[in-house]
Amino acid sequence: MTSRYARLLFTPAVQRHQERNGSRRAYARMEAGGGDTDRLGPAEAAFVASRTSFYLASVGSTGWPYVQHRGGPPGFLRVVDDRTLAFAEYRGNRQYITTGNLDGDDRVSLLLMDYPNAARLKILGRARTVPLGDRGTDAGPTVPDGYRAVVERTMVIDVEAYDWNCPQHIEARYTLAELEEVLEPIRDRMARLEAENAALRKAVPEGAVPGGPGGEG
Repeated sequence: MTSRYARLLFTPAVQRHQERNGSRRAYARMEAGGGDTDRLGPAEAAFVASRTSFYLASVGSTGWPYVQHRGGPPGFLRVVDDRTLAFAEYRGNRQYITTGNLDGDDRVSLLLMDYPNAARLKILGRARTVPLGDRGTDAGPTVPDGYRAVVERTMVIDVEAYDWNCPQHIEARYTLAELEEVLEPIRDRMARLEAENAALRKAVPEGAVPGGPGGEG
């Protein structure tokens, strides 16, 4: 956990609960440090670039939090630089809840999951929408080549802080693509074994019994 992440989320109320439950001293040490925004490192950038989905939370004027799922091929959530993320807003059900929430409060939280490897990355940031074709943004292309989707706008997120969260209780789940990657060496081994068995059957005459007449006793 970065000190910036702790400083943003460990409010006085949170600290009181940490004190009551014996974790305050350890977390207090994590808060020590500068107040600058976090910079995404190579591990964070690689993790973001390989995700095919994430969860995005915002808060509306009623005070209610709203969480939605965003998905696409690897690379649809792009690391523009070590402090900026961007992704294309594909046309969906046209409720525009997140877009409307950002008009009043630009703070968002992202949850990125890697179920096969039991890893998750939480990111805090400030989001803004950018019209298509707006040359005032350096977000660049956010739609991977060949992906069929109707893009309405680009969302750019300025990263404030992040935290690699505890992997406990993450159940291993696999997408079809991830299963193919895991099963490929198993299928290759099965194919080799089947080829070896076929060669052995061909080498032994049909009906012959190893160790029978004419063989070693």
